[in-house]
Amino acid sequence: MTSTSAVRQRLTFRQRLNRADVKLSPYAYVAPFFILFGLVGLFPLVYTFVVSLNNWDLLQGAREWIGLKNYTDEFTDPLFWNSIFNTFSIFVLSAVPQLIAALIIAAILDQNLRAKTFWRMSVLLPYVVTPVAVALIFSNLFGEQYGLVNNVLHGFGIDPIMWKTNTVASHLAIATMVNWRWTGYNALILLAAMQAVPRDIYESAAIDGAGPIRRFVSITVPSIRPTFIFVVITATIGGLQIFTEPKLFNASSSIPGGPFRQYQTTVLYLWDMAFNRGDFGKAAAIAWILFIIIVAFGLLNFAISRRIASAEGWVERRRVRRALAALANRVQR
Repeated sequence: MTSTSAVRQRLTFRQRLNRADVKLSPYAYVAPFFILFGLVGLFPLVYTFVVSLNNWDLLQGAREWIGLKNYTDEFTDPLFWNSIFNTFSIFVLSAVPQLIAALIIAAILDQNLRAKTFWRMSVLLPYVVTPVAVALIFSNLFGEQYGLVNNVLHGFGIDPIMWKTNTVASHLAIATMVNWRWTGYNALILLAAMQAVPRDIYESAAIDGAGPIRRFVSITVPSIRPTFIFVVITATIGGLQIFTEPKLFNASSSIPGGPFRQYQTTVLYLWDMAFNRGDFGKAAAIAWILFIIIVAFGLLNFAISRRIASAEGWVERRRVRRALAALANRVQR
């Protein structure tokens, strides 16, 4: 203890400052992120949960503490379950074709094309367009009386489709909007992952006789799995929070989500509950339920991806053991 205190006394002010800099600098570098996350992420999340436990009015604020009553009321509200069904229906119709198309487009752009920079920038143009403009354009395209899509169908002798009245048709139209805007964005992310795959592997597979499809399935897809999982998770989060497209799909409707709420998503139902009905307590409860659903889907995607990775690793280890056993038998012979 004496020697340690003596060493500390002999340290100059600059040396002590350097020591403190080495110890505290890493915390200072990461502190802005945690401070910003606490202000715009954690605090609103906690505050929303507090609001969900109260009878909270838009203008008057908290009226009374009611505990979990807002949650129980929502679980028995048919409109809430209708919004959940609409959200998942639109999510499936948009996410699955979107990811498949993004993977195919990325594979095409990964080839040695002419003016490849032009094509890569072109697929990003739909993402640059604002969501409001996209929703208004597609709302006119899928108009029931004078929409371009129904006019084309009429030219082929097909009866017009009630895009803004029929449930399935409205879901398809909104999913088309989502796919048009996000497919190119996801394709560029997957393309960046494909560009990182060593070209020597493709050349070796081609020499061994593997065709383009075989190389894509056996080399490209396993190599970009982490990036593809990231795209799936982000598409899931965005798909379950869809708001702008159904809100502006039929702007003339007095009821958000269509005259029969046939495409009213959960976030749109949340917005209606908060700003049209003025019940912020139930709106906060809906937000927390949606948050839990999104977290559950994220964990499910992570678990499935780990299971797939471990299964493929087990198959690869088994293949290696078989190859080594066959090699050992040849040596013994």
